[in-house]
Amino acid sequence: MNGAIAPLVIGVTSHRNIPAAQIEPIRQRVRELLEQLQRDFPHTPLIALSALAEGGDQLVAEEALALGVHLVAPLPFPRAIYAHDFQDDGARMAFDALCAQAHVIELPLQHGHTAAHVEHGSVERDRQYARVGVFIARHCHLLLAIWDGKQSDRLGGTAQVVDYYLHGVMPGLIERRRGARRWLFGYGDERLACHLVCSRDAPDGAPKAPLQPLQVIWRTAGSATAADAAMPLRFRDAFAQAGEFNADADKYRRAIDAAAADPVERGAPPALAAMFRRADWLAMHFQQRVLLAMRVSYSVAALMGIAFAVYDNLTDADGFIYVFLLLFASGVAISTIARRREWHRKYLDYRALAEGLRVQGYWRRAGISLTGDPEFAQDSLQQKQDIALDWVRDAMRGADLIRQPGAPGQRPAQLQAVIDEWIGSDTTGQLGYYTHKAEQRERNYRTTELIGRISLYAGVGISIVLAALAFRLSADAKNDLIVLMAIFSVFGAVREAYAYRKADKELIKQYRFMRRLFADARAALQEARDDAERRDILRALGETALAEHAEWAMMHRQRPLEHGRM
Repeated sequence: MNGAIAPLVIGVTSHRNIPAAQIEPIRQRVRELLEQLQRDFPHTPLIALSALAEGGDQLVAEEALALGVHLVAPLPFPRAIYAHDFQDDGARMAFDALCAQAHVIELPLQHGHTAAHVEHGSVERDRQYARVGVFIARHCHLLLAIWDGKQSDRLGGTAQVVDYYLHGVMPGLIERRRGARRWLFGYGDERLACHLVCSRDAPDGAPKAPLQPLQVIWRTAGSATAADAAMPLRFRDAFAQAGEFNADADKYRRAIDAAAADPVERGAPPALAAMFRRADWLAMHFQQRVLLAMRVSYSVAALMGIAFAVYDNLTDADGFIYVFLLLFASGVAISTIARRREWHRKYLDYRALAEGLRVQGYWRRAGISLTGDPEFAQDSLQQKQDIALDWVRDAMRGADLIRQPGAPGQRPAQLQAVIDEWIGSDTTGQLGYYTHKAEQRERNYRTTELIGRISLYAGVGISIVLAALAFRLSADAKNDLIVLMAIFSVFGAVREAYAYRKADKELIKQYRFMRRLFADARAALQEARDDAERRDILRALGETALAEHAEWAMMHRQRPLEHGRM
């Protein structure tokens, strides 16, 4: 799989003891679901994330491979220990065959545990199963749950994995950790589960009433569709936007590959580094498109005002009404093209993705984790503020899936390299960037204010001349002065409107804040007593930076390029 593009990761959790009569019908429903996803999102590669346990886990994995879907298999313990779970020879052979075709990830044992602790049934063993369920839930964009719909207290069981995926809590593993209930408030409705109803081969194994076997229900934390309804539109749009990112990345692949590398790419997992490079390049590309469209539109607006003033005040200038109409049509055309091709949205989304991956990459290199389990910066990307960033969080979730989690802690030299590259000085790193951008925006804003004052004073001066020479000037001279006054007024007003649309004033405040944030972080890091405190500072810095980027995206969404406002 090409790690440079955003996949659609389908996590799998399932009962093991599905009745034999339902195996083939469930297999058919899984095949139909995967084929539908491939048709609906042709630019987005699918990844099946399955622990390969007996039953539905293996069933989904087999169907995924048959359709050319990339298979990633996180195992709860080393493969040799896990193989003891397969008492049936056929299930064990199927497990070995699937492992041979999958990217296998062996989750490390918890600190202080040995193979003897998890060799046979034990609480430690159950916790390892729970951890692989959490791993799947944290990495996937869509959870396929082959489940009877009944709640269960079994640690790491299907019911608990679904509950963790939608609500963020798994009793016995997650409930007491920092941030464990963050999904209860506004986040769960951003997670989509596909509930494929099944029975269990056990007493009282029928699904929870009124569910019926083979029904497909789409669930979020706060809602559930009718049986066999279509995927909710909001999630279809989010998955489609990831496909648009992939299509854009492929379209400009040569230019992206030829661009200079950003420091964050050094040492980051390859897939994360590749996705960052594409997101960063595409963000700058569409930013240039947006700025070009804005400059053309506002230049056209200024010329329209001047053309109309000439038409209205000068004799023998009737032809300027056609110039006015032509300019109006060209302004509408450029704005329409920009809107239909979504330059503005893509610029904001790709920038949000790039900045999220920047934080994620530096956190990875610095060995930062909030819970000790694999997790991502997208959990801090202010989900409650902008649901339009759903696909961005999904892309971050899958950015470095193809890697071995649980790597040992980073060396002090690596931590120091992160500090030097990420924070930097007054001329390097993010501190240097925000220092430069704040100064640049301040100069631009001072220029806008100067132009506004010149236009105002020129208009007032011309008005004084007209008042003083009202009875001496000819009609043509008066009209010439009125046109000149209109030119100054239009130019000043358009420049002010352009600065407002670019949010220059707000961005100056933001750049100053970010400059102060990174400067304070640098000072705090210099006084930190040990690496643990340094990592805490970098974690807090990343969370604050992500919050600011979300605010930035929201602010700019309120200033779209629309010909109706031009």
